[in-house]
Amino acid sequence: MKRILFMIFKYIYIVPCWFVKICLYGKSDKYSEEERFLLLKKITTRINKGGRVIIESFGMENIPKEKGYVIFPNHQGLFDVLAFLQIHPDPFSIIMKKEVSEIILIKQVLRLLKGQAIDREDVRQSMKVILKMTEEVKSGRNYLIFAEGTRSRDKNNLLPFKGGSFKSAMNAKCPILPVALIDSYKAFDTNSIKEVRLQIHYLKPLYYEDYKDLKSTEIANLVRDRIDIVIKENENL
Repeated sequence: MKRILFMIFKYIYIVPCWFVKICLYGKSDKYSEEERFLLLKKITTRINKGGRVIIESFGMENIPKEKGYVIFPNHQGLFDVLAFLQIHPDPFSIIMKKEVSEIILIKQVLRLLKGQAIDREDVRQSMKVILKMTEEVKSGRNYLIFAEGTRSRDKNNLLPFKGGSFKSAMNAKCPILPVALIDSYKAFDTNSIKEVRLQIHYLKPLYYEDYKDLKSTEIANLVRDRIDIVIKENENL
């Protein structure tokens, strides 16, 4: 919490301007996906660096060259998306829990990214989101989904990955990009503004030929296991 307040007060003079820009870019179709993403990248990069958060990235060569893939990282907290907005080179949309998507600023950022809110208690609404995402991925849009469904509150330890999170990727027959987040929880969950370092590891993607014969739960377990191995190998570096 201290770091969030530190970031806000450090940039209090420009936060209103950023908020207005995010709203304008999100409401207007005259801005391309690249322009909207670049706006958020510039803002988050400045905020992250000003907030004394250093992000180290590995395996960037594993990011698919063709657009239309789904990123599946583990989920440690509110800072995760800020880390990806700074580091990831390609525009992406995001699937977010409905209750989180209604929070001010998060709501506007979700609109800017053309992301979608999912209500896990509403099966019909969830299916609509999955179908829409499938079509958008087929057309070349990238997505980011936290397959755990909620953030782990146990540092670098993972929750089970939900098979249903992989349905859209399976239906779109697109590349699945596993990503290991290490120490991302330290940014906002430690009550300090001391410099912190976190790691983002892009693993080798799974292509349709790799997973076409697997069930969604099997894919979920495979992705989780690969991420877990990378976390255990690197968390104490």
